[in-house]
Amino acid sequence: MEVTIPKNAFNPLFYPYLRDDAHRYLVFYGGAGSGKSVFTVQRFLYRLLTRPLCNVLVVRAVAATNRDSTYALFRQTISRWGLEALFSWKESDLRITCVNGNSVIFKGLDDTEKLKSVTFPKGELTDVWIEEASEVREEDFNQLDVRLRGKGSHKQIVLTFNPVSVLHWLKRRFFDREDSRAAVVKSTYKDNLFLDEDYKRTLESYRETDPYYYSVYCLGEWGVLGQTIFDARKVNQRLAEAAGPLKRGEFVFSTRYSQEAGQVMIDDESIRWVEHTDGPIKVYQEPVAGAPYVIGADTAGEGSDFNVGQVIGCHSGQQVCTIRGRMDEDLFAKQLYCLGKYYNNALVSIEANFSSYPIRELERLRYPRQYVRQVEDSFTHRVRQSYGFKTSSVTRPLVIAGLVEVVREHPEWLNDRDTLHEMLAFVRNENGRPEAQQGAHDDCVMALAIGYFTRARASGQIEDKGSSPFISVGKSPFEALGKRGERL
Repeated sequence: MEVTIPKNAFNPLFYPYLRDDAHRYLVFYGGAGSGKSVFTVQRFLYRLLTRPLCNVLVVRAVAATNRDSTYALFRQTISRWGLEALFSWKESDLRITCVNGNSVIFKGLDDTEKLKSVTFPKGELTDVWIEEASEVREEDFNQLDVRLRGKGSHKQIVLTFNPVSVLHWLKRRFFDREDSRAAVVKSTYKDNLFLDEDYKRTLESYRETDPYYYSVYCLGEWGVLGQTIFDARKVNQRLAEAAGPLKRGEFVFSTRYSQEAGQVMIDDESIRWVEHTDGPIKVYQEPVAGAPYVIGADTAGEGSDFNVGQVIGCHSGQQVCTIRGRMDEDLFAKQLYCLGKYYNNALVSIEANFSSYPIRELERLRYPRQYVRQVEDSFTHRVRQSYGFKTSSVTRPLVIAGLVEVVREHPEWLNDRDTLHEMLAFVRNENGRPEAQQGAHDDCVMALAIGYFTRARASGQIEDKGSSPFISVGKSPFEALGKRGERL
């Protein structure tokens, strides 16, 4: 019997993966109604019919949920394609068998002992489909991954899910690090050519009635479990709207020996931008000639892996550029130096709590404008000036409150997706202290909060080109503006 399945039976977004054997993992994620589960069934039916050996294990967190979801979808697609003569099924143990001996078995991860005894009449297990993978524990995934072995044929795991939480192991496993063996495909209802118009209108209605639900379950953006400090609806709405960076890369430069300083310095004339798809710097808006900018920076400290800098336009309030990467502190400081130069000698405000090395390196390089706080000497009680921003029980609530206001009143200022994702995982702990949830980062949030705080406090001095860069944390925003009382 010859079977012809036309190309237009598949959604174009997924079609390139119909015959994919290059990857061990196919990760289909996104919003509701995108067609990812339907395509997965179509793909398995194609493989069952065309492969000499294709035995599929379909799993969900709970076995009973398979009957009305994955199993029913297989039966429905077989019927729609008119393939009933080529497949048989056993309702009692949820098994579908192709005339060539290939078969599909449906199980749950609520009884892992039964999974160990699963066997196929024709050879070994070749494929695993984990439906609603966000409901599955990482240890269960690992067990399936280990079991899928053998040299007889290509082995593959397909995962389908909605991205319910930025802290989920799936995000760490497939999104926060590169894996050449994984193909990650995002889809939404907009990619499904077969979706009826009434259902599309239903999904679209959530844009106004429940923007958070629309962002997570319709647009497939990563969600959050728990109460966030920042307005989750506005953050998710901005995630849906924000475009990518104009460019991504890093700065390269030459050095020279300075007789005056008696040490090796960066040659400003040699600084140039180099495009790099994995570069630590993302530029969202190019600098405007003569416009003032500030850079808030958070160094990798306890429980953190990233050095982060956030560039903010003082006039516009826009987040115009970010630097985020795992790099040595001296390299981070040198990139900050170049970035500050690029943005018109931006005022750089680096957190001084964990390490002062980047601050001292900028000072050694004679960067012209660093944020300076006033500190009272504990012995002499004299006030002295020190470079860098000090996060304390007094200043931390202030900078976070300022960023909460920015998100609430001006979400359109925010452009960086890493920062927005961090905001979704920034919550109050059991003691009421705002912090990143366990397993999440807050580097981008704190760097941005320091940046906006610096912008508010330093407005008058930035506007006045001849004034000192020394800005006191102890002053109020109005006092820091100087006698003119001007705001940006």
